Amino acid sequence: MISFLQLTHSWQEQLAPEFEQPYFKKLVTFLEQEITTQTIYPPQHLVFNALEQCHCGEVKVVIIGQDPYHGVGQANGLCFSVNDGIKIPPSLKNIFKEIQADLGIAIPQSGNLERWAKQGVLLLNTILTVRANQPASHRHRGWEQFTDAVIQLISAKPEPIIFLLWGKDAQQKGKLIDNSKHYILQSAHPSPLACRKFFGNQHFSKTNLYLQQQGKSPINW
Repeated sequence: MISFLQLTHSWQEQLAPEFEQPYFKKLVTFLEQEITTQTIYPPQHLVFNALEQCHCGEVKVVIIGQDPYHGVGQANGLCFSVNDGIKIPPSLKNIFKEIQADLGIAIPQSGNLERWAKQGVLLLNTILTVRANQPASHRHRGWEQFTDAVIQLISAKPEPIIFLLWGKDAQQKGKLIDNSKHYILQSAHPSPLACRKFFGNQHFSKTNLYLQQQGKSPINW
């Protein structure tokens, strides 16, 4: 396996069987070719950043995105998140606007969401790599099957987890989640094309209320 596709902590044992599957070996072969001929994002050491920043046993909330940002310096391996100093993308700006309306929290200067991940929010894209300037260019290469396995692994946990499913693509993942055990919140996607139906969903206050009802600490959004 190429070196950057290594997990360093709690997910490694749980996901080890996936690395041996034929689909994943094909994915690795594809990525090896891409690395030698294309620029891919996020940087290699951040491909698994969502899992690295939010340990398996500490997941409280899951937010599902699509594929990484494809512009220079944007993607950091966390869905909707961008690196410090990068202009906040429209969807993330709308997320911050909803948080402000819902909880009265001022819109931050940085779009880096690592602080959420460290509190137990898994920011999982369904596709973990992309070619520069070519959105969805790594679709149907195997990442979807891998991230489905991550979602199913979380769904199998005995304790309730909150899933925030924004938009049709994320909502399709609902079939992988045991809704008799977990708390699923759905709304439109925060992109400018759908944000009117995203605004007012109050997912952030609802998440914190549910966490508190479960005896867990709320997220500092």
